[in-house]
Amino acid sequence: MDNTTTPRKKQSQFKEVWRRFRKNPLAMVGLVIIILMLIFAASAFLIAPRDPVTGLQGYNLQDWTNARQFPSSENIFGTDHQGRSMLARLAHGARFSLLVGFVVVGVGMTLGVTLGSLAGFFSGTVDNIIMRVADIVLAMPTILLAIAIAAALGPGLRNVMIAVGIGAVPSYARIVKAQVLTVREQEFVEAARSCGASDFRLITKHVLPNCAAPVIVEATMGMAGAILSAAGLSFIGIGLQSPTPEWGAMLSEGRQWMLAGYWHLTLFPGLFIALLIFALNMMGDGLRDAFDPRLRGAGGSARRFKKMQLARLKAESESGGR
Repeated sequence: MDNTTTPRKKQSQFKEVWRRFRKNPLAMVGLVIIILMLIFAASAFLIAPRDPVTGLQGYNLQDWTNARQFPSSENIFGTDHQGRSMLARLAHGARFSLLVGFVVVGVGMTLGVTLGSLAGFFSGTVDNIIMRVADIVLAMPTILLAIAIAAALGPGLRNVMIAVGIGAVPSYARIVKAQVLTVREQEFVEAARSCGASDFRLITKHVLPNCAAPVIVEATMGMAGAILSAAGLSFIGIGLQSPTPEWGAMLSEGRQWMLAGYWHLTLFPGLFIALLIFALNMMGDGLRDAFDPRLRGAGGSARRFKKMQLARLKAESESGGR
């Protein structure tokens, strides 16, 4: 009889991160909201299909007899000032907002990771040139930089993504550079170099995979910032323009009717923006804690220390009063 026991298989890093992530209730709430937003955006053409007669998109079908209708059983979110369904425009607006977020994060991550890895791995002149350019971009507020670029390029979806994406590159570059400076000195990198691995292979196969965690967290947070910046550009009139149903543009259109009492024209676009930003931030916090559980422990220790201080001050005040 074989008494040998099979050793328990070590849990993969992904499963361990997921196990810690799902223990965070706020992070799970954020994930659920994001999944619902993705489903909402994916079903936009089912909610508001293209009109077969006029060829107009479903979000641009006008019914002037029902303009500015309040939410009802017929129109869940009401209609806007041109009689267009708010539900249809919100659903299609989710597509544009999420598209902007994904593209901006993709562009910022691709350029930022490439530049950051080069600056951290080679140092010297390459590092100085890349980081000084990044410092110049970071010296300007992101939203002002996006406004300047969007104003120069003109309104439109592509120009908005370019304007917001350029401002996102330096953050990724600095994060990746800091990680690469640490990882490149590890023994496994030296071992790979001694085996004749090229610089390209060292960066792509050994260094960058060990820098993934902070980049993923930054991407989640960056997507929230990109969506908010795009909404801000559309709100002030240099982003996506009507009849494109971008949430920021819908807010800008609806604000002129607020004093007339048509609260639903601004409430629902603003609520959807706030929900999506909240969800992305909560999921980003959860990913940060999941990838580095020491942060959660540090936060818990800080909260316990603060409670102990408050309890001690309260006890001292009570004893002083007596």
